[in-house]
Amino acid sequence: MSGYMGKHLRVNLATASVEEEICSEKILQDFVGCRGLGAKLLLDEQKPGIHPFERRSKLIFLTGPLTGVKGCPSRYSITTKSPLTGTILDCNSGGKFGAFLKKSGYDYIVFEGRAISPKYMLIENGEAEIRPADDLWGKTVFETTDALQSRHPKCSVACIGPAGESLSFLAAVMNDKHRAAARGGVGAVMGSKFLKAVVVRGDKEVKISNQQKFQEARKDFLDTLRKNITTGEEYPQYGTASVLNLINECGMFPSKNYQEGQLSGAYNLSGQGIVEKILIRRTACYGCTIGCGRLSRVGDTVGEGPEYETCWSLGAACGVNSVEDVFLANILCNDYGIDTIEMGATIATAMELSEKGVLKEKVQFGDGKAVKDLIEKAALRTPGLGDSLADGAYRLAERFGLPEVSISVKKMSLTGYDPRGAQGMGLSYATSNRGACHLRGYMVSPEVIIPNFLDRFSTSGKAKWCIRLQDFGAAVDVTGLCRMTSFAIKAEQYANLLRAVTGFMYDKDNFFKLGERTYNAERWFNVREGFSRKDDTLPHRLLEEPLREGPSKGVVVKLEEMLNQYYELRGWDKEGIPVRQNLLDLGVL
Repeated sequence: MSGYMGKHLRVNLATASVEEEICSEKILQDFVGCRGLGAKLLLDEQKPGIHPFERRSKLIFLTGPLTGVKGCPSRYSITTKSPLTGTILDCNSGGKFGAFLKKSGYDYIVFEGRAISPKYMLIENGEAEIRPADDLWGKTVFETTDALQSRHPKCSVACIGPAGESLSFLAAVMNDKHRAAARGGVGAVMGSKFLKAVVVRGDKEVKISNQQKFQEARKDFLDTLRKNITTGEEYPQYGTASVLNLINECGMFPSKNYQEGQLSGAYNLSGQGIVEKILIRRTACYGCTIGCGRLSRVGDTVGEGPEYETCWSLGAACGVNSVEDVFLANILCNDYGIDTIEMGATIATAMELSEKGVLKEKVQFGDGKAVKDLIEKAALRTPGLGDSLADGAYRLAERFGLPEVSISVKKMSLTGYDPRGAQGMGLSYATSNRGACHLRGYMVSPEVIIPNFLDRFSTSGKAKWCIRLQDFGAAVDVTGLCRMTSFAIKAEQYANLLRAVTGFMYDKDNFFKLGERTYNAERWFNVREGFSRKDDTLPHRLLEEPLREGPSKGVVVKLEEMLNQYYELRGWDKEGIPVRQNLLDLGVL
């Protein structure tokens, strides 16, 4: 089967059984891979109401048909039910793990059950086995990766650190040391199964359906990336934080737990500031020509990062403008296996609770040392504050009787774009299937980054654009390609690549349909878990409290003006429930 290895693994950790299976061509054609296929598998295989830490829960590692294909920036994803939010959870990561998993001979792995002692999974050129990991349990991400790469040279490792072992809702799955499949506590699900790591290597090639068409489509794809100012100039030179100064100038770079819209000294955290102060060189994931990654140094510490969202979460959200402090905090999160976004947002919540006098520990905004101290406490679930931090911002604020201090949607913290400065971004946050996420519909692009495209303070037309970008983003995610390519590449170009590799007759229109199908499948999973309109909302601060200063002052998010139209355009009822016939037509049911 072109674009696929033609088989996947089903691993029962409780019985230590490993079985090869074949996925139907129809499901692959409709849901493709990564996020889309993960949604379909979880929807079909996991019954409603199962806790993410139960033995019956699924943890699915997936590639897409373009993962591991020469010249294609490769990603993989992990799908499960989130312990942080209770929603469906898809986490996407780069590095080389996805390509190595594909080249090992498998398209995806379904993990079931729970081991009775720590294990790791080894997959090499079509051979797979479960091995003991007792000696690795308790080790950090960097220690685990080094140990496994010493045993299995030229491999790629995805693993959890102490945060995943302690079942922290902040835990990520880290691959290649510094790349994170994060948000929502996916690392805790892996830890609950006593699965310490997945190790992959191989030299199998992905079959291409039409080599001539593929060469043409790939050339067009790569030429477009090189010529685009974002993917060809800004990201290679300044990384994802290249946009930071613009967001700060617009008054929508949330500071001090969303109490302010600008950060004094924000330039220090920007892509330009990183280049001037700590950058060694840029880095790239497997098959990528953009190279937005940063290899940086502070003192004797060398590692990757920080990305835009980390500069916000461990920086501005906590009132910290030292790029050195942010970088060192980022490295700590990577080593402990922690989502930097949720970690920073949780620390910022603690700082505001301390400011309000309800948290006995004195934790002040702007204290970079405190940020690093609290990361360690959260990772290890140190009794007291560390244990509370490990459950995320919403539960921390709720524990102290002030849930409104958590700036979150569906218990997942918002990211580094204040929607009071971009109305459509507010709608995107509220309707994101996995909780607040800028990558589920990046409305910042048409509202802020593209000059004079959409009025960022208007609600007019935002529902249509939000749906368009949510579906487009989901469609890109299913391919196994990096989302950063979407700043330059159009739907028709993605469809051309998919068609040439798989042989399936994709075009511009049904490429968007892939995204619509995926988004509705995720929504239906959430509906079965009890989610509806009541959960598609924003924190009180964003709906009722305008910013007092800056270019976005005096504005709140007018969510209700957009939500009804959004549901109508989606084909959902007034409670946000997809109409059954639409789900049948899309092939979700």
